Amino acid sequence: MFMLGNLFIALGNVLDVLLNIYMWVVIIAALVSWVNPDPYNPIVRFLYGVTDPVLRPIRRRIGVFGGIDFSPLIVILGIYFIRLFLVSSLIELGYKMKGGLL
Repeated sequence: MFMLGNLFIALGNVLDVLLNIYMWVVIIAALVSWVNPDPYNPIVRFLYGVTDPVLRPIRRRIGVFGGIDFSPLIVILGIYFIRLFLVSSLIELGYKMKGGLL
């Protein structure tokens, strides 16, 4: 049973790192959008290619208020919620399956 516990702990930690990286990608893409970058730059294309599939549905639903796009903020709050709820639950479940303390 301890191996399954270790699996849940590892999944929680890997998911935490991936969500943290994606949060920073969203922040960087939002900052880059303020300076009107070259749309043919490979870095800009990568940032928009990775973040637009998540941001676009949120933009369609909430729109833009006074020229300010709040979709990156909503995505960051969603990532933060997932990190607090899902990642913490996975890690805690893993430790309980191992029979150890947090």
